Amino acid sequence: MLDRLRRIKLKSRHLLIIFAVICVILMGLSLLSSTTRGPFRFMAGYTIVPMQKGFNHLGGWAADYTQNFQTIKELRKENKKLQQQVDDLTVENGELALNQKELTRLEELFKLDQNYGDYPKIGARVIASNTSNWFNSFTIDKGKKDGIRVNMNVIAGSGLVGIVTEVGPNWSTVRSIIDDLSYVSGMMLTTGEKCMVQGNLKLASKGKIRFEDLPVAENQENPVEQGEQVVTSYISNRYLQGILIGYVSEINDDESGLTRSGYLTPAVDFSDLQDVLVITQTKSDQLKKQTSGNKD
Repeated sequence: MLDRLRRIKLKSRHLLIIFAVICVILMGLSLLSSTTRGPFRFMAGYTIVPMQKGFNHLGGWAADYTQNFQTIKELRKENKKLQQQVDDLTVENGELALNQKELTRLEELFKLDQNYGDYPKIGARVIASNTSNWFNSFTIDKGKKDGIRVNMNVIAGSGLVGIVTEVGPNWSTVRSIIDDLSYVSGMMLTTGEKCMVQGNLKLASKGKIRFEDLPVAENQENPVEQGEQVVTSYISNRYLQGILIGYVSEINDDESGLTRSGYLTPAVDFSDLQDVLVITQTKSDQLKKQTSGNKD
């Protein structure tokens, strides 16, 4: 393509030179015709002068063509430069968006850390997930070398994510509360009534977690309603007390008339987990500490 453009440019220069020479000859003949009389002057009026005008027009066209070609070349060069600037700005905007998203996640983790300030924690990043859409089981980049142990609770967003089930040298596996094998002893924050929160991946895809076995309260002055916070219960043998699980979105009386069940809106977005906090104290550690304190 470049060779072709060079050939076109070269030809246009040659044409311009040829036209210029012809114009000089015609100008000479025209001058001669203006100083002479007779047939030659008559023929010049009908042949040389029109030819001179035609060649002058053709020469002007060639000059304009060369100038236009140079203008197009400069415009293409400028367009390429502007396109590069656009590409650079696009990349820069993408990096800024990622940095802003990262900052937002870190701010959320910091706030979560403050909310559960009584528990020691370590930050970790999600590096793999067992499913493509939902984080019912996933791997983090912290392990034994970082002090991670089985049954440590994991939090993110506004509350409970799940529990550590397997630990390697520099990685750990976490089973979240939406997994089909997950059961968490929960408690209504305002009334203290206990329930069992059961994982269900199909329900999680609809933004729900099911709870069951909530006793029908004898005192109906403060009934459980939509929006009630459900936290981990003190009777759980694996989960630390008081970690937010979710909010009651639906509640119904069971057929027995003795219990109620319903659904929670989880406090964590299980479709997008990137950073988590691992509480580096298990429920067993807490119980041992309390037992030791009571003996003292």
